[in-house]
Amino acid sequence: MKTVMMRAAALLLGAAPLAAHAQTAQPGPTLQAVRAKGQVDCGGHPGAPGFGVMDSRGIYRGLDADTCRAIAAAVFGDAAKARFTTVTSSTRLTALQAGQIDVLPRTTTWSHGRDASNGINFTAINFYDGQGFMVRKSLNISQAKELDGASICITTGTTTELNLADWARANNVTFRPVVFENNVETRHA
Repeated sequence: MKTVMMRAAALLLGAAPLAAHAQTAQPGPTLQAVRAKGQVDCGGHPGAPGFGVMDSRGIYRGLDADTCRAIAAAVFGDAAKARFTTVTSSTRLTALQAGQIDVLPRTTTWSHGRDASNGINFTAINFYDGQGFMVRKSLNISQAKELDGASICITTGTTTELNLADWARANNVTFRPVVFENNVETRHA
Protein backbone atom coordinates (compact mmCIF):
# COMPACT_ATOMS: atom_id res chain seq x y z
CA MET A 1 0.00 0.00 0.00
CA LYS A 2 2.84 2.37 0.90
CA THR A 3 4.50 1.67 -2.46
CA VAL A 4 1.27 2.45 -4.32
CA MET A 5 0.83 5.71 -2.36
CA MET A 6 4.43 6.74 -3.04
CA ARG A 7 4.00 6.03 -6.77
CA ALA A 8 0.78 8.03 -6.81
CA ALA A 9 2.52 10.92 -5.04
CA ALA A 10 5.41 10.76 -7.49
CA LEU A 11 2.99 10.87 -10.42
CA LEU A 12 1.17 13.85 -8.95
CA LEU A 13 4.40 15.69 -8.24
CA GLY A 14 5.63 14.90 -11.74
CA ALA A 15 2.44 16.32 -13.21
CA ALA A 16 2.60 19.52 -11.17
CA PRO A 17 4.93 21.37 -13.58
CA LEU A 18 2.65 20.42 -16.48
CA ALA A 19 -0.41 21.67 -14.63
CA ALA A 20 1.35 24.91 -13.76
CA HIS A 21 2.28 25.40 -17.41
CA ALA A 22 -1.27 24.66 -18.56
CA GLN A 23 -2.61 27.35 -16.24
CA THR A 24 -0.30 29.99 -17.72
CA ALA A 25 -0.84 29.09 -21.40
CA GLN A 26 -2.47 31.89 -23.36
CA PRO A 27 -5.38 31.21 -25.71
CA GLY A 28 -4.69 31.52 -29.42
CA PRO A 29 -6.48 33.97 -31.72
CA THR A 30 -9.27 31.55 -32.67
CA LEU A 31 -10.14 30.78 -29.06
CA GLN A 32 -9.99 34.49 -28.18
CA ALA A 33 -12.39 35.30 -31.05
CA VAL A 34 -14.74 32.47 -30.05
CA ARG A 35 -14.84 33.68 -26.46
CA ALA A 36 -15.39 37.28 -27.55
CA LYS A 37 -18.45 36.44 -29.68
CA GLY A 38 -19.84 34.02 -27.09
CA GLN A 39 -20.34 30.99 -29.32
CA VAL A 40 -18.41 28.49 -31.40
CA ASP A 41 -19.28 28.33 -35.10
CA CYS A 42 -18.96 24.80 -36.44
CA GLY A 43 -18.99 23.56 -40.00
CA GLY A 44 -21.69 20.94 -40.32
CA HIS A 45 -22.45 18.24 -42.85
CA PRO A 46 -25.47 18.83 -45.08
CA GLY A 47 -26.73 15.35 -44.28
CA ALA A 48 -24.76 12.29 -43.22
CA PRO A 49 -26.77 10.10 -40.85
CA GLY A 50 -24.70 9.28 -37.79
CA PHE A 51 -22.41 12.26 -38.37
CA GLY A 52 -24.58 15.28 -39.00
CA VAL A 53 -28.23 15.58 -39.94
CA MET A 54 -31.23 17.60 -38.79
CA ASP A 55 -33.78 15.62 -36.81
CA SER A 56 -37.56 16.08 -37.03
CA ARG A 57 -37.34 18.98 -34.52
CA GLY A 58 -34.67 20.82 -36.52
CA ILE A 59 -31.85 19.89 -34.11
CA TYR A 60 -28.54 18.97 -35.67
CA ARG A 61 -27.62 15.43 -34.53
CA GLY A 62 -24.70 13.02 -34.93
CA LEU A 63 -21.04 12.57 -34.04
CA ASP A 64 -19.93 15.82 -35.67
CA ALA A 65 -22.72 17.79 -33.97
CA ASP A 66 -21.90 16.22 -30.60
CA THR A 67 -18.22 17.07 -31.08
CA CYS A 68 -19.12 20.71 -31.68
CA ARG A 69 -21.35 20.79 -28.62
CA ALA A 70 -18.54 19.27 -26.55
CA ILE A 71 -16.22 22.07 -27.69
CA ALA A 72 -18.83 24.66 -26.73
CA ALA A 73 -19.27 22.99 -23.33
CA ALA A 74 -15.50 23.00 -22.77
CA VAL A 75 -15.12 26.65 -23.73
CA PHE A 76 -18.31 28.12 -22.24
CA GLY A 77 -19.67 25.45 -19.92
CA ASP A 78 -22.74 25.39 -22.16
CA ALA A 79 -23.21 22.99 -25.08
CA ALA A 80 -25.96 25.23 -26.46
CA LYS A 81 -23.34 27.83 -27.40
CA ALA A 82 -22.62 25.83 -30.57
CA ARG A 83 -23.88 27.21 -33.87
CA PHE A 84 -23.88 25.14 -37.05
CA THR A 85 -23.25 26.26 -40.60
CA THR A 86 -23.78 23.70 -43.33
CA VAL A 87 -20.72 23.33 -45.55
CA THR A 88 -20.28 20.96 -48.47
CA SER A 89 -17.25 18.84 -49.24
CA SER A 90 -16.03 21.43 -51.70
CA THR A 91 -16.65 24.49 -49.45
CA ARG A 92 -15.69 23.19 -45.98
CA LEU A 93 -11.97 23.98 -46.02
CA THR A 94 -12.48 27.38 -47.65
CA ALA A 95 -15.07 28.27 -44.99
CA LEU A 96 -12.59 27.36 -42.25
CA GLN A 97 -9.72 29.27 -43.89
CA ALA A 98 -11.92 32.34 -44.40
CA GLY A 99 -13.06 32.37 -40.76
CA GLN A 100 -16.72 31.72 -41.62
CA ILE A 101 -16.51 28.84 -39.14
CA ASP A 102 -14.19 28.35 -36.17
CA VAL A 103 -13.90 24.59 -36.25
CA LEU A 104 -14.72 21.82 -38.71
CA PRO A 105 -15.80 18.73 -36.78
CA ARG A 106 -17.29 17.09 -39.85
CA THR A 107 -16.21 14.28 -42.08
CA THR A 108 -12.90 15.55 -43.39
CA THR A 109 -9.99 13.27 -44.13
CA TRP A 110 -6.72 14.32 -42.53
CA SER A 111 -4.13 14.14 -45.29
CA HIS A 112 -0.59 15.42 -45.53
CA GLY A 113 -1.52 17.78 -48.35
CA ARG A 114 -4.37 19.33 -46.39
CA ASP A 115 -2.31 19.59 -43.23
CA ALA A 116 0.71 21.15 -44.92
CA SER A 117 -0.82 23.51 -47.47
CA ASN A 118 -4.12 24.89 -46.21
CA GLY A 119 -3.04 26.97 -43.21
CA ILE A 120 -5.26 24.94 -40.88
CA ASN A 121 -4.46 22.65 -37.96
CA PHE A 122 -5.84 19.15 -37.72
CA THR A 123 -6.05 18.06 -34.09
CA ALA A 124 -7.29 14.53 -33.48
CA ILE A 125 -8.97 11.77 -35.41
CA ASN A 126 -12.44 10.98 -34.10
CA PHE A 127 -13.47 8.36 -36.65
CA TYR A 128 -11.65 5.85 -38.84
CA ASP A 129 -13.27 4.57 -41.99
CA GLY A 130 -12.55 2.86 -45.26
CA GLN A 131 -13.79 2.91 -48.81
CA GLY A 132 -15.49 0.41 -51.02
CA PHE A 133 -17.77 0.06 -54.01
CA MET A 134 -21.51 -0.45 -53.82
CA VAL A 135 -22.95 -2.18 -56.89
CA ARG A 136 -26.24 -3.78 -57.80
CA LYS A 137 -26.29 -7.47 -56.94
CA SER A 138 -27.68 -8.26 -60.39
CA LEU A 139 -24.34 -7.18 -61.95
CA ASN A 140 -22.63 -10.20 -60.34
CA ILE A 141 -19.45 -8.22 -59.62
CA SER A 142 -17.12 -10.26 -57.42
CA GLN A 143 -14.08 -7.97 -57.35
CA ALA A 144 -13.51 -4.27 -57.87
CA LYS A 145 -11.30 -4.72 -60.94
CA GLU A 146 -14.40 -5.92 -62.80
CA LEU A 147 -15.57 -2.29 -62.72
CA ASP A 148 -13.18 -1.44 -65.58
CA GLY A 149 -15.03 1.00 -67.87
CA ALA A 150 -17.86 1.55 -65.39
CA SER A 151 -19.45 4.85 -64.41
CA ILE A 152 -18.68 5.49 -60.74
CA CYS A 153 -20.49 8.08 -58.63
CA ILE A 154 -18.34 10.27 -56.37
CA THR A 155 -18.70 13.45 -54.35
CA THR A 156 -16.57 16.37 -55.51
CA GLY A 157 -13.90 17.78 -53.23
CA THR A 158 -13.46 14.57 -51.23
CA THR A 159 -10.51 12.34 -50.55
CA THR A 160 -12.64 9.55 -52.01
CA GLU A 161 -12.32 11.23 -55.41
CA LEU A 162 -8.53 11.21 -55.14
CA ASN A 163 -8.34 7.69 -53.71
CA LEU A 164 -10.49 6.33 -56.54
CA ALA A 165 -8.19 7.87 -59.14
CA ASP A 166 -5.11 6.46 -57.36
CA TRP A 167 -6.70 3.00 -57.10
CA ALA A 168 -7.69 3.00 -60.79
CA ARG A 169 -4.18 3.98 -61.87
CA ALA A 170 -2.56 1.35 -59.66
CA ASN A 171 -4.90 -1.36 -60.96
CA ASN A 172 -4.96 -0.28 -64.62
CA VAL A 173 -8.72 0.29 -64.43
CA THR A 174 -10.53 3.01 -66.34
CA PHE A 175 -13.78 4.54 -65.17
CA ARG A 176 -16.12 7.41 -65.97
CA PRO A 177 -16.56 9.65 -62.92
CA VAL A 178 -20.09 10.87 -62.28
CA VAL A 179 -19.49 13.77 -59.92
CA PHE A 180 -22.03 15.17 -57.47
CA GLU A 181 -21.88 18.15 -55.12
CA ASN A 182 -22.97 16.30 -51.98
CA ASN A 183 -23.19 12.81 -50.50
CA VAL A 184 -26.99 12.69 -50.59
CA GLU A 185 -26.98 13.15 -54.39
CA THR A 186 -24.18 10.61 -54.71
CA ARG A 187 -26.04 7.99 -52.66
CA HIS A 188 -29.26 8.54 -54.62
CA ALA A 189 -27.41 8.13 -57.91
